[in-house]
Amino acid sequence: MGSDKALFRIEGEAMISRIANALSSANLEPIRVAVSRPEDVENYGVEIQGDIELEWVLDGESYAGPIEAILEALIDPKIEDCEVLQLAPVDCPWVTKELFFSLREGIGEDDSLIMPHDGERSHPLLALVRPDRILKLIDSDRRPLHKQFSETKHSLLVEDPRVLKNINSVQDL
Repeated sequence: MGSDKALFRIEGEAMISRIANALSSANLEPIRVAVSRPEDVENYGVEIQGDIELEWVLDGESYAGPIEAILEALIDPKIEDCEVLQLAPVDCPWVTKELFFSLREGIGEDDSLIMPHDGERSHPLLALVRPDRILKLIDSDRRPLHKQFSETKHSLLVEDPRVLKNINSVQDL
């Protein structure tokens, strides 16, 4: 792709800042930001405005992919007592605090997770997950998350596709 999509600007604001603000507004701090390179901490940090509580984590394996990043988060001792963990990629810049509130309200007691759905497909990287259950599910499985997540007890939250739009290149804007 050539450009760092975390720094793509939407209405003058970097995508990483937009997602951090949505998470913070939904009272989902501290926000764990996984980065591939140490210099990303500075590059991203200057873009995130306000008093948002951030936790910077260097990927164990640079550019390994979302499953590995999620696994690293799930085995972190800091989340042992977390009943749920909100996933949020940097490349969905139109998500809102309302989406995160709705996911928390919608997860069933027996659900391993709840994920948004745009009417055509699910969005597993925006799922609210129960760490203990999801760790067991994805620990040795490298199939796409939407397949793995659909095979466990879960709920879906139907959401406006515009809110869930994924940006992978400048052309997607």
